[in-house]
Amino acid sequence: MIRQANIDDAETVSALAHRLWPHAATSKLQTEYREMLSGDDSAVFLATINAQAVAFAQCGLRHDYVEGTGSSPVGYLEGIYVDSAFRRQGVAKALLARCQQWARAKSCTEFASDCELTNEQSLRFHLGAGFQEANRIICFTKRL
Repeated sequence: MIRQANIDDAETVSALAHRLWPHAATSKLQTEYREMLSGDDSAVFLATINAQAVAFAQCGLRHDYVEGTGSSPVGYLEGIYVDSAFRRQGVAKALLARCQQWARAKSCTEFASDCELTNEQSLRFHLGAGFQEANRIICFTKRL
């Protein structure tokens, strides 16, 4: 079952998000998801099996330029995670479909995403889900 998360799901979503982004502090994720789940420019969808949350997808609206797109706002897949025991069963694809449906309802005509250059699993997922690669970049930082 897939449903849109609400503010009461912030702790559950943060726990799943911590598995995707293990370097992020759980308390920070909880704060971010409480804020996000009370707003209108983003959505989180939860997949549950036997009443257990096993996956989530986070999407949002991007009003700034999104690589390879020509409209604004653009629906954007910010993150997606499926517990390893439930992968390769269509859960991620179903979550993505809900995110895209949400973006269409927000008047988006384009949907985008990204992944790290070295994340082959994510690249395969995106290409298999119908995304087309728009560009590859390397980002730089410098301490001042």
